[in-house]
Amino acid sequence: MRRLLTLCAPAVVFNGLSLAASWTGRLVDAACMDQQKSAATCDPSSSTTTFALFTSGKVYKLDDTGNTKAAEALKNRADRSTEPTKMPNPQITAKITGAKDSDNTLKVETIEVQ
Repeated sequence: MRRLLTLCAPAVVFNGLSLAASWTGRLVDAACMDQQKSAATCDPSSSTTTFALFTSGKVYKLDDTGNTKAAEALKNRADRSTEPTKMPNPQITAKITGAKDSDNTLKVETIEVQ
C-alpha cells in the first residue's frame, strides 16, 4: 500500500499543475473598467486596489490574492527600481499563471509585470 501511495503521489501533483494556464495582456484598473467599459483610460496607478487583465478583447478580473500580488509587482517594477524619479510607462503588460473560474475571475498563482 505504501509503495502504491509513493507511486501515485507524483501523478496527483503533476495533474494539479497541468490545470494551471497562463495569460499575457494589459494590466488595468478593474474599478475603472467597470465604469468606463474601456481599457483605453484605465491604466493602474499606485493607488489601484483591484486589477483586471485585458487580453484578446476579454477582461479577466483578478482574485484577492492576485490583486495583492499585482499591487506588489507594480511597486517593484524593474523600470521603477532603476530610475525611481522617472515616470513609468502607464501601460503595463503582465503574464499571469493560474486558473480561470466560470465567472472570468483568474485565481492567480504567479504574476510577472513587464
